[in-house]
Parts: sequence; C-alpha cells; structure tokens
Amino acid sequence: MDHLDSLLDIIDQGERRYGEHFAFGIRDDSGSTEHWTYRELNRRSRIVAWRLRALDLQPGDRLLVWSTSSPAVPALFFGAMRAGVVLVPLDLRMSGGAVERIVARADARRLILGEGRDAPDPADARLEHFPTSFVERLAAEPDATFPTDWETQVNGWRRPGPEDLAEIIFTSGTTGEPKGVMLSHANLIGTLQAAHNVLPAQEHRCVSLLPLSHMLEQATLVFYAMTVGAHVLYVRSRNPRVIFEAIRDHRTTTLVVVPQVIDLFWSAIEKEVARQGKTSTFNRTRRIARRLPYSVRRRLFSKVHDQLGGSLNLIICAAAFLPPALQQAWEDLGVEVMQAYGATECGVGSATSRRDHGLGTVGRTIPPVHVKLAGDGEVLVSGPTVFSGYWRAPGPSAAAFTADGWYKTGDIGRHDAAGHLILMGRKKDIIVLPNGMNVYPEDIENALRVAGIRDSVVVETLPGRIEAVVLAPGAPVLPQPDERAEASRAPEIDDPVKVRAVIEAAVRAGNRTLSAHQRVVAWRLWPDADFPRTHTFKVQRDRVRAWAVVDEPLPVRESGH
Repeated sequence: MDHLDSLLDIIDQGERRYGEHFAFGIRDDSGSTEHWTYRELNRRSRIVAWRLRALDLQPGDRLLVWSTSSPAVPALFFGAMRAGVVLVPLDLRMSGGAVERIVARADARRLILGEGRDAPDPADARLEHFPTSFVERLAAEPDATFPTDWETQVNGWRRPGPEDLAEIIFTSGTTGEPKGVMLSHANLIGTLQAAHNVLPAQEHRCVSLLPLSHMLEQATLVFYAMTVGAHVLYVRSRNPRVIFEAIRDHRTTTLVVVPQVIDLFWSAIEKEVARQGKTSTFNRTRRIARRLPYSVRRRLFSKVHDQLGGSLNLIICAAAFLPPALQQAWEDLGVEVMQAYGATECGVGSATSRRDHGLGTVGRTIPPVHVKLAGDGEVLVSGPTVFSGYWRAPGPSAAAFTADGWYKTGDIGRHDAAGHLILMGRKKDIIVLPNGMNVYPEDIENALRVAGIRDSVVVETLPGRIEAVVLAPGAPVLPQPDERAEASRAPEIDDPVKVRAVIEAAVRAGNRTLSAHQRVVAWRLWPDADFPRTHTFKVQRDRVRAWAVVDEPLPVRESGH
C-alpha cells in the first residue's frame, strides 16, 4: 500500500491506477445497472465538495448522512473530506428516537438524505424542518452556478492531515445517550493498513450487503476496495431473489458480511436442497468434501456455485459471533471464510487469514495493531487504529481506556496454544453462578446452533438458572432496512407440537455436549422471526432478557420422559 497522508489519497491514487475501470455500480429491481469508473467517482467527489461549500459548510462542521447505498454515497464521503466536513453516518435501521438523540448530540449543520423507495423519512426523527440536501443531487453534473474554474479551486483547497477528524460514528442510542466514536484519517488509514496485511491479493468483485454507515463496510468495500481496484455493486432491493441474482450476474468473488447474512443464505441453500429431496446426498457429499482441496470442493458443488455466479471463493465475516458450524458449511462448498474481530473504536484487532482460518477463533493480531489480555481476560487494544475518544463525552472517553492508554473492548477472550484469539463473550454478559463458576452464553448458544437451533439467546432468569430463548424453525428473511417493513413476525406454525419436539430434541442434544454447569434447564420460543438487533446486527440481549423474565418457559425433559 502506498503512503497515505489522508483518505483523499485513496481516491486520487485510485484514479491514477484504475482510471476507466469500474469502481461502484448499482442494480435496481429490474436488473438494470449503472456503473461509475474510478475517474468518474473522483470527479463527482469534487462536484460534491463544491456544493457543500456553496451550502456554507465550513471545515469541522458535522454533516449527517442518512441514505441507502449508491455510488453517490462514496462520492459524498470523499467530497466531504475535500471540503473538510466531518461525516456523521446514520443507519437506516436506527429508530427515529435514536436518530433524534444523535442529531442533538452531534450539533450537525446539515442532513444529507437518500432518495427512492427505501429512503428514510426525516419526520420519523422530527427532522422535517432540518436543513436538508439529497445525495444524488449533490453528486449531479455541475450546473450554471459553477464557475468555469470550480475544479481548479477545489483542487487548491487545504487537504486534511492524518490527525484531522474524518467522521464520527455514533452508537445506536437505543437506550441512554448515544456515544460518538471520533475517527481521524490516521485511525482509518491504520485500519486500511491492517486490511492490506491480511486480505489476499486477488480480483475482488463484490456485492455490497451491509449499510455504508457500518465501519466494516466502509473499511473493506470503500477504502480497501479502492486501493486494489475492486468493483463493488450496490443492490436497491433487499429481496433475497434479487440479491442472489445480483451476486450471480456480477460473478461475485468476495462477500463482506455479518454472520447473520451468510446464515440466511445458507438456510436458503438448505431449503432448496430439501425441496429437491437431496438433503441426505448433500450432507454426505459435504462430509467427503471437507477432506479435499478447495478447488475440488467447488467442482463437487458446481450447481450451487453456478447459482452464485461461479466465482465466489472468499467470505469475510465480522461484527458478531460466527458459529463454527456455519463457517464449516460454507467451507465444505469450497468457499474460504476469514473472520475478523474488532470494533468501531479500534478498527480490526485480529483476523484469520487465507492460510490460517481454523474454526472457532478470530485469528492473530494484525500489524500495526497491538492486542493483549487483561488479568480478567478482557481484550485490550492499542495502536494507530484506536480512536481518540467519544465526541464531547469526557467521562465515557476516560472510562474506555486503561490507565496506560489501552482501549478496553469489553470482550473476554483467551489465546490458544498457537496464539489464536478465542472470544468467550461480552464481559457484561458473563453469567456467574452461585458457586462462583463462570458461564459464557456464547458457548451454550454455539452448542445449540450445532445441534440444530438456528439462533438462540442464553439468559440467567434466576440465580443459577440457565434458560435459552430460541427462534422458531422456518425460512428466515433478509433483515429489512426499515424496521417498520413487513415480514417481522415469525412464519405460521402449522404443527406446534412438532415444532416443540424438534426444539426439545435439539436442546437435549446440545446439553449432552456441555458441562453440567452449562446446561439449559428450560427454553422459550421467541415470538418474532428474528431477535431485536442493533443497526450493526447484534442481538439486543437486554430486550430479550426483559421479555424472558415474564414469558413462561418450557422445561427441558430428559429423553424418554
């Protein structure tokens, strides 16, 4: 990777290297696509920068961005950097109340909205009277208000330096006061360097499945992608059929996802196999395939790969726990799965690699990042990727660091004999039994996943009483960008007795793999198709716990009772 003084160097270097190659495209429901080249993207970023300054936005002003993904959004990101404006991305999955609190906290000057069917409604966050512009119009061709030398003027503006603030990414603000993670150009360049130190060199054709407000998406499919000449396609629809078609037609090589997404994709594959009556053959072939080279695995499952475009060979997964069984499933098909671990506050802390991507770990520390474990097992991170603090929040900022300056992630981990980091759960979620033993909910949830429970949340309802809240069997749907959208309820259960029997059998099977102090004594069926999640797709465990204390559990019976 070439030396970078700021993220603006990425787009300038990208134009020089890749010029007329496609950078970003967008596909609509009809299958028609529009593509921007690297040269076009850079030109559009200058257009955006000029219009932002024309709106009287000054260096250091905060700019809210609330939009679906399109090529105009990366152009907006880089245009804001050219104008010295600080980005404040808002996620489409955030509630109106959360957005309202973030707007007040950020003290922003302007809101940039996306347009179209999935565009957010400013009135939901009481922003209908807030100064607003639209991302596609900001990136549109210059009009009569532009002087003839506008581009020369933009090129002459002061460029940001490494320590300048690039963006503030706020926590969801679901409860309490949202915290804004301040990220400088140097922080993001450090994350980019780490990505270059671990991601394999190959042609990357990607379909974007995560919102551009998500740091994983920005770091990999904007900043990293532009340094390696990748071609990224955005999809207007959240319809699984349309997304699968986009992945196929784009001949996608690389997916960057959270575990929930590839779990949903895997469920769709299994459903189609079952529809064809080939489940036994499919599973038998998987057991054989995992002993063979990846190229052979891909040939064994060529029909599945044909539906995915024939080129998918790499999945990069982060932001939540990846069940080993799910990773193994995709690798059986010949798709290598790399897992990364980190946080918005510290970028990527560790990751597996193409050569070393064993199940159940998040790999080794990646330079230039440093990782160590505190005495209680908490993962601590330092290095150039670590943020400087939370926006206008000195108390939480101080509490986020140790006395000697290491960021406290709140995650508990351990290292195996080979030096891989193994995550054991969130520090705040550990269940301490009355006898003093620690129970990590993720360990139990993974055992249940292997036993056949699609997803679960393990809670302690009374001291020492471990219960599981489980999702009903059924075909899941992709997460909707708007939580008000349809299909949030679980599918109809035609035979509740059969469903109960299936879940009970799976819980018993999971219990047999656990130590006595980890075993689930009762389970509850979550009433919706999916658990409540943050805008970064993490389960809101507090909401599940609150529900669990009032819902009636179903005891786990021993076999034969």
